Amino acid sequence: MTPYEDLASPTDMAADCRAAGRNLGLETRLEQAARSAVGPVPSIHFDEFPREVPKREIRISDAAARLANALHLHLD
Repeated sequence: MTPYEDLASPTDMAADCRAAGRNLGLETRLEQAARSAVGPVPSIHFDEFPREVPKREIRISDAAARLANALHLHLD
């Protein structure tokens, strides 16, 4: 006798988990690969790439700078 009378079979529980994952937008790597395999291929034409790609700004906190200086890493 289990503490719950309405336990589902492992197959039903696995199906419920997969359905919940789909509803939450979670995917497995296999599903991502399958979707990418049938999707459009990326372009290789030079004209379709941006000419100037801005670089990200890297911010170094005071705590990280103090730690780097203590380790003689000098983040200038």
